[in-house]
Amino acid sequence: MARLRCSDYGFECDFVSEGEIEAVIEEFGKHTDEEHGIDYSKEALMQFILRQKY
Repeated sequence: MARLRCSDYGFECDFVSEGEIEAVIEEFGKHTDEEHGIDYSKEALMQFILRQKY
């Protein structure tokens, strides 16, 4: 299970993606590209997930 929140990465945004790692990477990446104009690579998003402390 993975979770990424825009607010954790400096955005004033309530978006949260939670679920299986691949789905979270896809959903969060699409959101940040479309809503914030930032196209994170899948590798960068995986690093976000791996570096989280729950």
